[in-house]
Amino acid sequence: MTLRLALRRIVVTAGVAASLVLGAASIRAAAVWTASNAALEQPVSVQALANDLAVQQARSADLAARLEAVSSQTTDISAALATANQQVQADGKTADTLRARLAAAQKKLATLTRQIAAATKALRTTTARRTVTVVKKVQPATRAGHSDDEHDDDRDDHKETPEPKETPEPKPTPEPGDSQP
Repeated sequence: MTLRLALRRIVVTAGVAASLVLGAASIRAAAVWTASNAALEQPVSVQALANDLAVQQARSADLAARLEAVSSQTTDISAALATANQQVQADGKTADTLRARLAAAQKKLATLTRQIAAATKALRTTTARRTVTVVKKVQPATRAGHSDDEHDDDRDDHKETPEPKETPEPKPTPEPGDSQP
C-alpha cells in the first residue's frame, strides 16, 4: 500500500503542477491577446510636459494682462459714469433755474401784455375823446382891377394854419406786483 499511496501522491502532485503551468500559460496568452487588441498611448515625455506647462503659463499671463486691461477699463468707465452723473445733476439744476426764469419771464410777459392792452384801450378812448379845433380866417374878396399877385403878400399875412388842440394823455397805472424797468 505504500506504493500505491506514493504513486497517488506523485500523480496528484503532477496534476496540480500541470494545472498551475496551464493556468499561467492561459494568463500569459490572454495578456498578449489583450495587449495586441488595445492601443496603448505612449507615455508623455518630460519635455512635452515642460512645453505644455510653458504654453499654459503664457496663456495664463495673457489672460491676467487682459483681466488687468478690463479692470482698468472698468475703472475708467466708472470714473466717466461718475463725471456724467455729476454733469446730469448740474444740468438738472441749470434746467430747474431756467424753468424758474422762464416762468418769471412768462409771468412778466403776461403782465406787460395786459398793460399794453390797457394802454391801447386808454389810447383809443383818449383819441376818440380828443377834439380838434380848427380856427379858419376868411379872406376878404379881391377888388376889381387888382391882380392876385399883388395881394399874395397880404394873403400870406392873413393866412393861419389850423392848430389842433390836444388834451394830455393819461398814463396807464401799473398793476400791483409789477416792477417798472
